[in-house]
Amino acid sequence: MMRIILLGPPGAGKGTQAQFTSKEYDIPQISTGDMLRAAIKEGSELGQQAQGIMNAGGLVSDDLIINLVKERIAKPDCANGCIFDGFPRTIPQAQALAEADVAINHVIEISVPDDEIVKRLSGRRQHAGSGRVYHIDHNPPKQEGLDDVTGEALIQREDDKESTIRERLATYHQQTSTLVGFYQDQAKQSANANSAPDYDKFDGTQAIDTVKQQILTALKA
Repeated sequence: MMRIILLGPPGAGKGTQAQFTSKEYDIPQISTGDMLRAAIKEGSELGQQAQGIMNAGGLVSDDLIINLVKERIAKPDCANGCIFDGFPRTIPQAQALAEADVAINHVIEISVPDDEIVKRLSGRRQHAGSGRVYHIDHNPPKQEGLDDVTGEALIQREDDKESTIRERLATYHQQTSTLVGFYQDQAKQSANANSAPDYDKFDGTQAIDTVKQQILTALKA
């Protein structure tokens, strides 16, 4: 059983590393959004509750989210564990997860400075018609500002503008980054509590393959 939580700011590379780890351990990558959509599509009791709340313009409560997590990890594809990507987001969610006896084996933090995140995300450009994505530094189009295939102008999505990125980072630091201390404290107690997860932090500015190998080495250890 390998249940992993991935922590890190938007654009740190959590999704990429989750895919590597998912393949290595044959465990699914789970996000809150995926769980909600799947439960609503299946028409489960929890899914119906969530849909009712969302249709009314409300926010799904932490209690309902935790119940969705318990329902999701009981499915056959989670028999060997799972990777939580983007969940929990807050300390109350993390505490609720622990109180629900959902044991976490390992917490992985991928750390990237804010300015690097802004550089990574604000450099993205997209061809609106096809969805093709470029990056002005790492994957530039053959002709600046134009799609390689159609020659049409590329756009910068609202989510990729610096002001939007910095707002998302501020939210991350206000809410999710406090989980770092929460899980680090739990890891320090691991000698006296078998249920406490291991905690490792990695520099996300390194090459993708380097981070991948560091994470897999830590998990195997």
